[in-house]
Amino acid sequence: MLKRAVICSALVLSLIPAAALRAAASEAGIPNMTIPPKAGKVELFPENALKPGMKGVAWTVFQGTKPEPVPVEIIGVWENMWGPHQDIIVAKLTGKAERTNVAGGMSGSPVYIDGKLVGAISLRLSVFSPDAICGITPIRLMLEVNDFDTSRPLDRRTPDKIQIASATAPMPGQLLARVMAASGAGNLPETTSMTPIATTIAMSGFSDEAIKQFAPIFTQLGMTVSQGGAGGQLDSAVPAKDWRTALQPGESVAAVLVSGDMTMTGGGTVTYNDGKRILAFGHPMFNLGPVDMPLAKEEIITTLASSYQPTKMGNASEVVGALRQDRHSAIGGELGETAQMIPVTMHVKSYALNNTVRDSRDFHFNVFVDQKWTPYLMMATLFNTLSNLNDFSEEATYRLHGELQVEGQHRIELTTMQAPAESTIPTPMLLAGWWADKFNRLFVNSNKLPKLTAVNVSVDLLPERRIAQIESAWIADNKVTPGTEVPVKVFLRPYRGDRIERTINVKIPAGLNKGAHQILFSDAETLSRFQNIASSLNRIEDIPQTVAMLNEERSNNRLYVSLIESQPTVYSDEKVLPSLPASVLNVMQSGRATNHQFVSSPESAHEQTSLPFDEVVTGSYSLKIYVN
Repeated sequence: MLKRAVICSALVLSLIPAAALRAAASEAGIPNMTIPPKAGKVELFPENALKPGMKGVAWTVFQGTKPEPVPVEIIGVWENMWGPHQDIIVAKLTGKAERTNVAGGMSGSPVYIDGKLVGAISLRLSVFSPDAICGITPIRLMLEVNDFDTSRPLDRRTPDKIQIASATAPMPGQLLARVMAASGAGNLPETTSMTPIATTIAMSGFSDEAIKQFAPIFTQLGMTVSQGGAGGQLDSAVPAKDWRTALQPGESVAAVLVSGDMTMTGGGTVTYNDGKRILAFGHPMFNLGPVDMPLAKEEIITTLASSYQPTKMGNASEVVGALRQDRHSAIGGELGETAQMIPVTMHVKSYALNNTVRDSRDFHFNVFVDQKWTPYLMMATLFNTLSNLNDFSEEATYRLHGELQVEGQHRIELTTMQAPAESTIPTPMLLAGWWADKFNRLFVNSNKLPKLTAVNVSVDLLPERRIAQIESAWIADNKVTPGTEVPVKVFLRPYRGDRIERTINVKIPAGLNKGAHQILFSDAETLSRFQNIASSLNRIEDIPQTVAMLNEERSNNRLYVSLIESQPTVYSDEKVLPSLPASVLNVMQSGRATNHQFVSSPESAHEQTSLPFDEVVTGSYSLKIYVN
């Protein structure tokens, strides 16, 4: 009889609408804490009806995937806290949150009063607070995200915002300089005020050294970093079949920056889901404005309780949609949509002294597409693949060859070697900085983002320092005749071992003027110096131009032979104008011939040939000749 009564009671409850249950609980003075919210239309609680002491309930995941209720008590409204007509609701959390405090990953946890949606937990009150005081972003402000156009906020959180101290040692490229500057700066102290809950960046498959080097970038931008995990379903940006039932309000969500053999995600909580569109966080992730980034489900392993930096630890699982807006009051996405990612394949080999392969690994992953973030993510992933090889040596040299497939453009081929330098920066980081700089030029130098359909890179780790400095050159007779070829010997001094000798046939042009000239034997940097300066002065707007410039770059493992004439050369963008008549140079200098800035050299270098070496070639040497 008792069993039948219980069953009947359960049937009656199942027939009562959820809204009616919530209303009944509210009338009894107890916030409804038994029915998790579901996707679909929801009634909004009017902000002007909020009063101190009101009771509500928030939903968030503490462990697993199922949201749990958290009692909420309204303290008051902080008017214009984020700007004109942008109020923040101040509240106190109790229940489980009293132990965990307001944790990273709770951003976006929906708050309800009388079954009506108030907004999202998005801020916390400083650190070391004995009470779980939070700030709630009103749902009104979050819904405005859907009304934004393609404008980009001026205060975007991108790595180029990291300040470089004036005392920072010179380094090859601004990207690498900013990474090292962030690493040396440490964590930024929090002020005793209401601050956005730091977005937790979970890095899975990254070595301790990689996290140590790149975590400070996110910390400087107001985020926290943790070692996380990810399921195999995260390999693809295509939404899973169950996307229609994914990301219910209160469930955890992960925005995906890198996926595959290594992952990097930003975690938070879903506030609103109308069946197609979702809103989350209640504050920005990077505040990028319009964005195209995969959105995935996330399973929470545990919520770390801490009075200083409580945070959720989670595993991102399958992709279910795409993030479309990253704005001041929320992030907004669409379920079932696919975001563009750059597929990357890295082949890493470690060689023994006898030139046999000791170890090799292949890495496959995808990188989020963004003008400012993509180069840094390429840097972090390359550095991580090298540090994961567990074969690092202070004397090791790295040899890299990369191929970039750009839709509608010629393939970009990049080659370099990186040997240990007189620097405190590890050699793999120097190589990663060089690699990232190429993507920076490709993405930043164009108003339109290039579409990379594939990136393939091979890196060989060679177990010795391979540097050869150009030492001298010799010619049997320095009196030469135009239209002939003369044999010249050039000598290089390696880091260790015997001097290297090569013989090169240098062609003397038929129309070369009589008198003294020079044959220049140089590394790539010496020959490209003026052109690089000119390129840095001008912004290239055209993707084909940038692709051409990258393909024409000289490699640092070749020795270049050039004939030097005493006539000026002008370098402007990717153009080189050698042996320029004085009258033309005067017009260009007056500014009447070009709107671009340029640099000029009093001499012209006519590249004759180049020799490949399995060493980093450095230095230069000039050999004087006389034309009869």
